[in-house]
Order: sequence, then C-alpha cells, then structure tokens
Amino acid sequence: MRIGNFTCLPGLALAFGLFLAMGPAPALAQATAPAAGDATQAPASPGAAGGAPSAPAGSGSIPPMGVPDDSSAVTLELTPRPVAYASASAEWANGFKSVMGEIAKVDAAIKKAGLTPAGHPFALFLATGDKNFQFEAMVPLTAKPEAKDLSDGVKIGESPAGKAIKFLHRGAYDDIDSTYDLITAFLDEKGLESQNRFVEEYLTGTTEPDDANLEADIYVFLK
Repeated sequence: MRIGNFTCLPGLALAFGLFLAMGPAPALAQATAPAAGDATQAPASPGAAGGAPSAPAGSGSIPPMGVPDDSSAVTLELTPRPVAYASASAEWANGFKSVMGEIAKVDAAIKKAGLTPAGHPFALFLATGDKNFQFEAMVPLTAKPEAKDLSDGVKIGESPAGKAIKFLHRGAYDDIDSTYDLITAFLDEKGLESQNRFVEEYLTGTTEPDDANLEADIYVFLK
C-alpha cells in the first residue's frame, strides 16, 4: 500500500499502529510547540507539553468507521538530536530482524567508543523497491562526539527533524499490514500529505517479529 508517495509493501510490517493509548514524551527528538493558527497541529503528549492531547484547532469532523479520532495522534515539530547510525538495506521477508541487527551493530559501536546512549533506538525508512528497502538504524546520544565515524561503518549524525504526527503501535510486528489502511484513511480524512520518510522508535527490547509485547512510536513526517 502507499502512504503519501511512500510505498509500503506487505511483509515489512513497519509498525504503523493507530491505537488509542498515547506513549511517553518522544525520545526521538525534542519537540517544539505547534505553530499558532495551524489547523493540522495538535498539542504534544502530556510529558512534552504539559497537557492532554485534543482535537486540532478548527477540526470538528468525525473520522470514518475504524479510523482513530484526533486524540490518538499527536502533531510535533521535531528538532535534531545527535545520533550514531548505520545505513543499510534489507529484504522484506527479513525486514524487522535486519533492522534489529543494525541497531545492535550501532549499540556495539557506541559502547566500544565509550559514548552514552540517550534514549530508545529507532529506524528512519528512506526508500523501497520490489524486493528490498533502505533505512538508517539510529541510536540517540547524550552529546555529539568529535569523531565523525565509529567502528564497523557506524557514523555520527543527527536525527531527522520537521513536522510529524506521532502514533503508538502495540502488538507483533508481523501483524501490522492492516494498520497501514488505518493510517492512510486518517491522513486522507484530515487532508494531510506525508513525505517519503517515516520513523519507528522502538520502546521495548523486542527482537522477534512475532512478539506481541512490541511497542513502538511511529513518526509520519508531513509536507
């Protein structure tokens, strides 16, 4: 299926969950307050902005049946944070394990360099093809080191920034295909257009795609 211009093929199961529970304040990047007068903006989560989420200003519409309402999504302006990251590609059939493997590689390089991680790991998805996809596995750092490269091809950079909507997914990574329909319906109903990139931030230590205990925050970047 397609989210904006980004094609999401079955089997990758990118954890695009639209569930009604909100997660903690985002660890992906620091968030600034939504711009005044922006009808598509919603307040950040309680930990980020000190208030409960509410419907965007000027929005009184009711989503179609099966599509979560505004209280299930939070619009944020993400600012960059220092990260260690590795660029990779993977086949759809082994997508989740490939992402977890790259994150483990980044973690090892951080430990070897004596650096300190500062939050949950995440993956930035960049492009897809018929058989594979491209991504960057990232781990945030407490501070940006002087070195530009770490061991095993791991580099130092910054997390993605910009306007994004955050959703929370709970459940096995293998069972996510149906949630793509929900996210697309939500964006369509709100008249929002996504960029060709999105981020999954993994809140639990789940490494198996069939583990029902997985929790992940999903950041959809908007145009």
